Amino acid sequence: MHVSFVRADRQEGARIVQRLFSLDLPFFRFAWNTFLVSCAGLVPLLALYIALTPEFARHLASGGPAFSRFMRQVLTNGVPVVFIVNYVGFFLYATAQSVKPFPRGPVVVLALDVTIRIACFVLLHVLIYLLSADWFGSFGGSRATALRVVAPTLARSAFFENISGVYLYATLVSAIPLYVAVFQDCLARCGSQARFPTTGVAIFLSVILFGAGVVSATRVGAWS
Repeated sequence: MHVSFVRADRQEGARIVQRLFSLDLPFFRFAWNTFLVSCAGLVPLLALYIALTPEFARHLASGGPAFSRFMRQVLTNGVPVVFIVNYVGFFLYATAQSVKPFPRGPVVVLALDVTIRIACFVLLHVLIYLLSADWFGSFGGSRATALRVVAPTLARSAFFENISGVYLYATLVSAIPLYVAVFQDCLARCGSQARFPTTGVAIFLSVILFGAGVVSATRVGAWS
């Protein structure tokens, strides 16, 4: 009886994620859930970045061009990047969940998720930087300059040295509940008898996967 209760509790997190990100949901509901999760990952990290950057909060509080440029950066770069990356990741998860049995095990799905998140993150930065050069005159209005700064920007983002670091960590932080749910579901399917704290193990494995994503983004930036 105790084992059954623990196993059911262990799967509850997976069921919640499955309900929030299911192919049965209407497009706008799925997108809205993705948007809420994206904001939950983005806003606290933006606040942390502002707090850790010397004099940044004072400049923003004074309003003017600094505040306008910051808001434009967040709305035209941060929000679209975090939302699109999360949408692709959650859609992949929902698609995998719709296939029975779970295709090739959750490890493959999670590996694909991290790979796709990093690839989308890089490609979206390239696209948005090019558009920023055209539309807003960023990077001196030069597309070549915009392309040249992508690699060093991504390489530094893993160290939280620029605002792209906020977007990188936001996309990966937003994925942690998904990773925990998948690992919990995997442990339940393996028939674990709860001899160890499975939720803790799922969180630990998710944090490791999160770290792998950060390292991968840094390497991609260094190789670009």
